[in-house]
Amino acid sequence: MGDPIRVVGASRTDAGVHALGQVASLVTTSTLSAASVHAALNALLPAAVRVLRVDEMTAPFDARRAAAGKRYGYLIDNGPVAMPLTLRYAWHVRTPLDQPAMTAALARLRGRHDFSAFCAAPGRDREPTCTLRALRVVRRKRYLLVLLSADSFLHHMVRNIVGSAVEVGLGLRAPEWIGEVLAGRDRTLAGPTAPAHGLILVRVMYRRP
Repeated sequence: MGDPIRVVGASRTDAGVHALGQVASLVTTSTLSAASVHAALNALLPAAVRVLRVDEMTAPFDARRAAAGKRYGYLIDNGPVAMPLTLRYAWHVRTPLDQPAMTAALARLRGRHDFSAFCAAPGRDREPTCTLRALRVVRRKRYLLVLLSADSFLHHMVRNIVGSAVEVGLGLRAPEWIGEVLAGRDRTLAGPTAPAHGLILVRVMYRRP
């Protein structure tokens, strides 16, 4: 395109985290069509990164500041032996997990709360209050998918919530324990941080114009 470009991503992700629906924005003086930019980006990017869609937006548009919420999924392989095809994308937990208990535990997090108990130390310089709109645990044979939607997320928040939910699923904690952790606002009370490779940014949500 010729001119300096600043790309703004809608969401930061930790190393090892995957994204199905990352969104990025940029401002350019180029006269190239959206279709041409789309084709050019996919020709230059590594095979592991694909641009699925390019739209021309009305200025000013910032992919991060305009986001109204995000949806994450966390994939758990709950089979007795790890499935090789999903080793890069799922946390292998060989002990059977109690899905109803995990669902009951996560229900205590729905709504607007101070999520300090699930925030890693590097993220504690921001407002810790978020609104969790939806939490689900879906099982498909050997796999569990934990889905969370919120207006915003703290650093490691999803991974810390999932690590705590797995403690419940393993029978190490009662479902009501997660509510007590939330109220305590102390990260040391929560469960371990789930590995990064099971986390997927599913979608960034925007308000309709």
